Amino acid sequence: MEFVLTLFWIAVLLLAAKASSLIEKIGQPSVLGELIVGVVLGNLGLLGITFFEPIKTDQFLPFLAELGVIILLFQVGLESNIAQMKKVGIKAFLVATVGVVTPFVLGTYIVGPWLFPGLSSVAYLFLGAALTATSVGITARVFKDLGKLQIPEAQIVLGAAVIDDVMGLVILAVVSAIATLGSISAGSVFIILLKAVLFLAGAIVIGQYSAPYLGKFFSKIHTGVAMKFTLAMSFALIFAYVAGEIGLAPIVGAFAAGLVLDPVHFKTFKKPKIAEELTERCACLTEKEKAEIMKIADEHSQKHIEDLIEPVAHFLVPIFFVITGMAVDLKTLFDPKVLMVALGVILVAILGKYVSGFVAGKVDKNIVGFGMVPRGEVGLIFASIGASIGVITGQLYSVIVIMVILTTLITPPILTFFLKKYKTA
Repeated sequence: MEFVLTLFWIAVLLLAAKASSLIEKIGQPSVLGELIVGVVLGNLGLLGITFFEPIKTDQFLPFLAELGVIILLFQVGLESNIAQMKKVGIKAFLVATVGVVTPFVLGTYIVGPWLFPGLSSVAYLFLGAALTATSVGITARVFKDLGKLQIPEAQIVLGAAVIDDVMGLVILAVVSAIATLGSISAGSVFIILLKAVLFLAGAIVIGQYSAPYLGKFFSKIHTGVAMKFTLAMSFALIFAYVAGEIGLAPIVGAFAAGLVLDPVHFKTFKKPKIAEELTERCACLTEKEKAEIMKIADEHSQKHIEDLIEPVAHFLVPIFFVITGMAVDLKTLFDPKVLMVALGVILVAILGKYVSGFVAGKVDKNIVGFGMVPRGEVGLIFASIGASIGVITGQLYSVIVIMVILTTLITPPILTFFLKKYKTA
């Protein structure tokens, strides 16, 4: 009967996540609303409302949440193509490097030991890792809404965020493996780092070579959307499995699968048969109209993998964010000392990314710096993995989630201010 109850909780989580999208009407990303809803549901017990407490102990929901993370990182990989990485140039690489190294060092070796004395060195590593991730989706939304996607600052930020994702996932792979092995020796770090880099490079090279041939082969079996979807999901899950088997986080494999499939549009899949039959049988159609029908059919046959995966993401990803928010214990923030610690981490999170704007060259450094500030979903993934293997305390986990929420919340208005100012510059 517990499984039957899980069905009800899934519906509750999805409805709660969708209701949270109202926050988009005030210019904030939906992920922020999902987190806030999760925090509210998870802390209603403080008001004597315990109806939602069984969600925290449900044995099936964690699997769905983890699967949602894999789908999410697969999408991130799909949006972060290799060709784009080559075009962004040295400025984006420098911005990404400073934006990753600075917060990681501050979190791991200064803020962690100072504000959270007594924790393990691995806990500090996870704190530093959680501070490295930039949420490109939030920043890109602001640039797009204001029509500034083509300005140099936007190109640098978006390019740096792509590189930032790769660096952050490599750091996550290293830190996760260190936590599992229980060792932080230089030799272990080098081996893990080498394994992560070789896996990403090997997966991308082999995958890009094989994906078109696989698409061509399976298109001979069936040319429908179902086959495209099956190929895409199989790539993501197999890559995630291989990454897990060699000691890396499964999401690293899912990200690599996304990079592999990004340029693959299954061009060998045929156009829908009905389109061909329609143009052949309808004598009333002009040549121009027939060409238009075939053009639409061709676009359908070339439908991007991102579009195919999106419905699955709509189902699974919100579950992850709401459950992540529910894990935040607001009681830990009732203590003024803990609240001051949270504010300290948030300050470091902002400054650690803002300084990256100073290596962006002759551009508006405020736009670049604040464009790198929002942490978003990847920072939450880092925190949840640390908590799942028992190296992050409840207090530290809550502080990280609050940091993610606040950096996500403050960035759009600040960035909007500087972008509007840029227009008159």
